[in-house]
Amino acid sequence: MISSLTYAAVNLSIYIENLLLSLSNFGATCTPKESFLGMPTWYKYLDGEGSGMDCIPKLSQLNDVWLIVLAIVEILLRIAALAAVIYVLYGGIKFITSRGNPDKTASARLAVQDALIGVVIAVAAIAMINFVGRSL
Repeated sequence: MISSLTYAAVNLSIYIENLLLSLSNFGATCTPKESFLGMPTWYKYLDGEGSGMDCIPKLSQLNDVWLIVLAIVEILLRIAALAAVIYVLYGGIKFITSRGNPDKTASARLAVQDALIGVVIAVAAIAMINFVGRSL
């Protein structure tokens, strides 16, 4: 049940992100590669020269600072989603070790449920940040 909910949340986030990206044809000319653990670079939404790790971002106006802030918020949201997935695993271990104790089982089930809600919220927020960042 837990894995199917996680799978559904990931599929939903990918669908939302693809839908939002298809609505917008805007975006940075510099397409950076994802870094460690899929974290974006701080210059993800900036225009620049090159591609991948050779990208040199250009700050052309003061409003470009907001694009950097959006990229940093996206990094923080991805860290939050990763923490929520780890919390799902923690709740699963807690559920396994409850040994049929109703109080511990209920506590573990609530922990997993809260963590899955956190994953869904974080993934939806990441999709919205991607849409806003690419359309600015």
